[in-house]
Amino acid sequence: MASFVRRNRVGVVACVAALAGSGAVAVDDPALVADDECLAMAPGAEREQCAVSALQRRGLKMTATRSLDDEASNSTAGAKCASLSAPENSVCKSVVEWAATGGGKYDTHASSWFEDMQTITGVGYQQGSLDDFQRLYYCSPPGGKACGAPPCHCSKPPCDTCLAGEKKQARAGCAGGSLSIACKPPPTAMAYKGMSWPTMTFPGEKEMHIFAIGDWGGMDGSLNPIEDRPAIVAYSWGKRPGASVFPRTRWDMGHKELLCSHKQFITCFNSDGGADCAESCGFVKGVDDQPQQLVAKAFKARAEEVDPQYILNVGDNFYWGGIEKTCGTPMDQISFTAHHQFDQIFETMYQGSGLSNKPWLSVLGNHDWGGRVFNNGWDQQIAYTWASDRWVMPAPYYMVTVEYPDQDFSVDIFMVDSNVHDAKEPAKDSEHNICGSAHNPKDANCALFGGPASIATCPAYFAALWQEQKIWLQTKLSMSRATWQIMVTHFPCGEDGENQAFYRRLHQQYGLDFLVTGHRHDQELWRPEDTYKNHMGGLTCIVTGGGGGITSEATPNPEDTKDWYGEAQYGFYDLTITKTSLKIQSINYDGKVAMNYTVYPKEQALWAQLVDGVSWGGARAEWSVVPAQRLSPELRIVPETLPPPMG
Repeated sequence: MASFVRRNRVGVVACVAALAGSGAVAVDDPALVADDECLAMAPGAEREQCAVSALQRRGLKMTATRSLDDEASNSTAGAKCASLSAPENSVCKSVVEWAATGGGKYDTHASSWFEDMQTITGVGYQQGSLDDFQRLYYCSPPGGKACGAPPCHCSKPPCDTCLAGEKKQARAGCAGGSLSIACKPPPTAMAYKGMSWPTMTFPGEKEMHIFAIGDWGGMDGSLNPIEDRPAIVAYSWGKRPGASVFPRTRWDMGHKELLCSHKQFITCFNSDGGADCAESCGFVKGVDDQPQQLVAKAFKARAEEVDPQYILNVGDNFYWGGIEKTCGTPMDQISFTAHHQFDQIFETMYQGSGLSNKPWLSVLGNHDWGGRVFNNGWDQQIAYTWASDRWVMPAPYYMVTVEYPDQDFSVDIFMVDSNVHDAKEPAKDSEHNICGSAHNPKDANCALFGGPASIATCPAYFAALWQEQKIWLQTKLSMSRATWQIMVTHFPCGEDGENQAFYRRLHQQYGLDFLVTGHRHDQELWRPEDTYKNHMGGLTCIVTGGGGGITSEATPNPEDTKDWYGEAQYGFYDLTITKTSLKIQSINYDGKVAMNYTVYPKEQALWAQLVDGVSWGGARAEWSVVPAQRLSPELRIVPETLPPPMG
């Protein structure tokens, strides 16, 4: 038994083992093997392949019989308890007995196998009872043999929860029964849609900075998954603690020639860039194999230097499929899966002088919804808002007002979910489709928790979400009195579903000053003068998808930039904001400044036309007209009465 646990704890064969044990999908299923984003296992006799779809499926064997309520209860309070001898615990019974009473906890590897015991049960593995070990294997099963029900008795009740050793953090300003949305979790993940997060105020005359980053959250290979899911491991050394980058394909700039398949890239990772690593992959040893760590290091160094006030996070926070559990954990609880992924990928990565305790204003990316499914734990990312003192994501879309009273200016920030662009008809583009029928379980359903009700209705769900946000944006921008209006969303510059016309309208008619995006895995500054690609009528935009959770679009080799879309592959942005200007600095993963640019606030071109009869000419224009934010409410124009977009 010890050798069995030891083999499975390594995790490199967990994916294939989970598939083979399920009896539901064959390892040589063409849909898995042919996919260039499938996961490759360790080299040698154990070399196998397993598609990322395995990371998305609901346990394969269990999905067909588990009800929606059962799925929601896994790893959450309120789950029905059962003895270890109950049928639902037949899979874990023998290994739990061995771990607790058969010598497992006295094995020399026990501290590694049972490292989550203290956090989950509130007691160390050496003191753990049989019930405590059942609780461990319910919440975070070492080797994958998960219990289907928690124990009815344990050392630190309640026994149906998975964070007995953790105390919930209280957000500042939430004492005394505050009714602010910052202090009380909503009943469902969608209940706070479109609402305003409490105003953030930053006094003082010092230079004010905002950091922007995206696509930064790698794979948590050390997670012991629940729901019969395989480990989130893509190469032989991916089981280590901390973040591991997901290796994606690389194409030429025109996306016509495949330069490096996922399988070829994995070879580069397994060989440490050795002779069998294809030159066309552009693999840079020491960079491509640790980009999140490198960007985080530069992020922390820059933060210590300039002390940013807050961070704009454009999403794709956890590869491959967001929080690796099914939707439905109550909003006032954090599953152990979410706790572990946040701890390994976020909390331990972005700390330090100038960075700790700074607000992360965040949105969901397509991978946070599930990548190729819609029923992963996207709601847990929203719920984490009330388990953290810095993570801010109260809903898929919301707004935040930031005031700088001593410098006499303010910013309205609109956080928007644009994942409609990856929510296609179920039969289409299965590898890049949240609503796809190829990888979603047939009975996938997040309706009780605010998400899509089925595969068939999923595209309409996201279309409706996008449509209501478009109306919301126009209304809120029309009402904004702030000096600056900034929008943050996941999908990249120009991808608005209207060939850039919607974003052009937001800028020219509604005064949007600056757009912050991600999704494409690099760093791109879209200036108004870049008219070969920027048709947003003078709007400046950035793509900050080079956070390092996934490998970059092109090689990061600075001597080979022919396939680069922007100025860098891995990095983030440092924005210096004042009443009259926004200085954009693109920061490379090595901390060097890759590009500088300055944007000035747009003072409602429409009012310039009405007052002066002049057409506005670009992001750098200066106007003497009355700023829209200073107009009385009765003079503001609501969306229904605005004329069609200029140009």
